[in-house]
Amino acid sequence: MPHDSNTGTSASRASPPADFRPDTALMANAIRALTMDAVQQANSGHPGAPMGMAEMAVALWGRHLRHHPKNPHWANRDRFVLSNGHGSMLIYALLHLTGYDLPMDELRRFRQLHSRTPGHPEVGITPGVETTTGPLGQGIANAVGMALAEKLLAAEFNRPGHTIVDHHTYAFLGDGCLMEGVSHEACALAGAWKLDKLIALYDDNGISIDGKVAPWFADNTALRFTAYGWNVIGPIDGHDVEAVDQAIARAKKDNGGKPTLIICKTAIGQGSPNRAGTAKAHGEPLGAEEIRLTREAIGWPHEPFVVPAAAYDGWNADACGAEAEAMWNERFKAYAAAHPEAAAEFARRMAGDLPRDFASIAEQIVGDVHDKAETVASRKASQIALEHFTARLPELLGGSADLTGSNLTQTKATPSLRIGTDGAVQRSPLGEGEAARESIGRHINYGVREFGMAAIMNGVALHGGYIPYGGTFLTFSDYSRNALRMAALMRQRVIHVFTHDSIGLGEDGPTHQSVEHAASLRLIPNLDVWRPCDTTETAVAWTMALLQRQRPTALLLSRQNLPYAPKNQADLITRGAYVLAEPAEVGLKKKAQAVIIATGSEVQLALHAQAELARQKIAVRVVSMPSTTVFDRQDVAYKAEVLPAGLPRVAIEAGVTDFWWKYGCAAVIGLDTYGESAPAGELFRHFHFTTDNLVATVRRVLGR
Repeated sequence: MPHDSNTGTSASRASPPADFRPDTALMANAIRALTMDAVQQANSGHPGAPMGMAEMAVALWGRHLRHHPKNPHWANRDRFVLSNGHGSMLIYALLHLTGYDLPMDELRRFRQLHSRTPGHPEVGITPGVETTTGPLGQGIANAVGMALAEKLLAAEFNRPGHTIVDHHTYAFLGDGCLMEGVSHEACALAGAWKLDKLIALYDDNGISIDGKVAPWFADNTALRFTAYGWNVIGPIDGHDVEAVDQAIARAKKDNGGKPTLIICKTAIGQGSPNRAGTAKAHGEPLGAEEIRLTREAIGWPHEPFVVPAAAYDGWNADACGAEAEAMWNERFKAYAAAHPEAAAEFARRMAGDLPRDFASIAEQIVGDVHDKAETVASRKASQIALEHFTARLPELLGGSADLTGSNLTQTKATPSLRIGTDGAVQRSPLGEGEAARESIGRHINYGVREFGMAAIMNGVALHGGYIPYGGTFLTFSDYSRNALRMAALMRQRVIHVFTHDSIGLGEDGPTHQSVEHAASLRLIPNLDVWRPCDTTETAVAWTMALLQRQRPTALLLSRQNLPYAPKNQADLITRGAYVLAEPAEVGLKKKAQAVIIATGSEVQLALHAQAELARQKIAVRVVSMPSTTVFDRQDVAYKAEVLPAGLPRVAIEAGVTDFWWKYGCAAVIGLDTYGESAPAGELFRHFHFTTDNLVATVRRVLGR
């Protein structure tokens, strides 16, 4: 009999009898009905894709996907990514029907404020959603990152007779995902890495918002993926559950050690008599009359949001999910008995916890660089910090977009990732004597693929087990930006190493010289941005980035050497801004008359100007503000302590000036034009980043 499930969880459903045979047509039509009802009620959404992919979902979720609705975070579950995230009602229907904590009331509240069924899937909002998708192409790139994490964790933790990491990553994607360039970047790497547990099902319906895609999407997708080194199956009939089931089974067992693309020919809006196969099914409700006709056409006599018990029985994943997890738990128990240290390490890393002694590790690193007081570029300071951190944190997984020697992201503890011709992760010798060991590659050559790198790192972080970081030039953060924004939206610990942060990179000229980028990145909510001035600030920035479990970090680092800035203590750096030097420290025993705020390479100019002004009997406080985003989160009292009311403020940074006015500055020295091609020192003088100009600006502000 029909069942209007208000709770919608498997706790309210009895398991089907042992001899139960699911009705695949009923299961698929349950997806179609819930999709068109939810989109109609919201008067907003995309019904066509879920209706067209319903049989694909039956084959995958009903016969292959290993998951447990009662424990969405089970470590060895298969991962599923809906890359064409506009079809979100597909995954919401699946999660509800299979028994996740997503009651029918939430489907009724599709796209409504504070519902667990937002317009596009969002990780952390809906149980069972693995990643936030919607910006097309990034979902499949995330899936590549997840599959990479699985492959590396398996190589690192599995032992003879003990396989604890062994799962697939599945993705549904559409024409739009394949048109986006990031899909090329990520899928090419998936082929190079031989990610044979990655299986993507392409919803080849030939329709986008503008209509039939043939005039603007003429790619031979099969040959394209063959060229990447993928195994390609199809085209097959995407509405034939048996055909899709067999293709997935083949992809799992006979893939030639390659990732697999299954091309599924479908009709968008399948089941709708008048809109199937047309753009009208894509991004708007079907309408009451068309829904009535669709119900008749698919033989669905039930009221809106009513699902028959037989459909729930067909979809119920509780029993098989519990059994799969229980079997894995037994395997892990045996693994822990045989390899207790490895088991504890695996559990720690999958939980996202840092080592217990992390605080002492960080303190040692910061103290060491503080004592050495070296004059080096902050990109080198980053590598110095990384040498220590990567040696002690095996979860750090680095990389660079073809700029390793410039970004300085590789360390002695992070050999290059290499995959053998047999698909195995190769190992490299590390250490000497008793400390000698072998390690998998922990530094990835992403090639010239900044966007792909950023989106793959998001997938790695989402999977768990690794903390990814990757490098490129700051000006190329524009390529990475949307994936970086997605990391911030998803609250993922991903670290971006952006070097060559200003006109200080010199002769490469304005195409490579960042001007607006620091200010622009600071506008992204939940992204921490650091622009350190020396080795100590850089080490602290790395420490803070690693501690931030729910936000990404961008480190903005110099190409040119930066002198060490003497400081009495380093702990206040963690607050984003601090008093670096008072007038007394340059021999002037009087209260400050003004404050100079500086970041990165301009901190030295501030200190030089402070000394010159002291000689002129003008007392100035220097505030180093390596992270405006962190400082902005401090309490009012601390902000007032660092930037006292009544003291004129002058900011200096080699970037656009607009950002700094929010701190109540009386003047800002910056750069509101593009740079030039010339040696760095000459450029700083040309654009008036000089001690004399800063001194003159402070005097002018004070009316002197």
